[in-house]
Amino acid sequence: MFTGIVEEIGIINAIKKGVKSVVLKIEGEIIFEDLKLGDSVAVNGVCLTVTSICGKLFSADVMNETLARSSLGSLNIGTKVNLERAMAASGRFGGHIVSGHIDGVGKISYIKKDDIAVWYTIKAEAKIMRYIIEKGSVALDGISLTVAKADRDSFLVSVIPHTAGQTTLAEKNIGSVVNIENDIIGKYLEKFVQNNDGITKAFLIKNGF
Repeated sequence: MFTGIVEEIGIINAIKKGVKSVVLKIEGEIIFEDLKLGDSVAVNGVCLTVTSICGKLFSADVMNETLARSSLGSLNIGTKVNLERAMAASGRFGGHIVSGHIDGVGKISYIKKDDIAVWYTIKAEAKIMRYIIEKGSVALDGISLTVAKADRDSFLVSVIPHTAGQTTLAEKNIGSVVNIENDIIGKYLEKFVQNNDGITKAFLIKNGF
């Protein structure tokens, strides 16, 4: 489990391509303080398992399903990526609940400066947009952000200088692809309601929801 608070920017050091899989070797600094084999690391928001460690490099396998749902297959040697270790039980919950399981990708369609902040407009498919709500949470490339506005096929987030400086967002351009993870609570609630005939809109209104 992650919080969407990026710890550092890593660099893709090497890529070994298989038939339908990839092995990534990633360089970092901060996350190696207590990194162990088998640990989970969010790489641009994708939960990967550490399979080997050598100095300040770790390797992770990326299977076909992950490549199909995320932007990891388009990474190149030298590409910068957001890194976050799994949340420690004693840590602060600074962002929101992030599982590292990507729902799909979106594309940056517009970028606008607004004094110290930067607005990003993200276009996404209907399967993503159904869980995007104004003032709700979303993870973009593993970064916990608040949705400022949502339309039919796009949504906006506003990014402060600290977030831009500590993540790869500052290097994104119009047309850049980002990994999207919807708020996990919304997905579970939808599934629960769908599988529970007793919970209807009338039932929720009657009980004060």
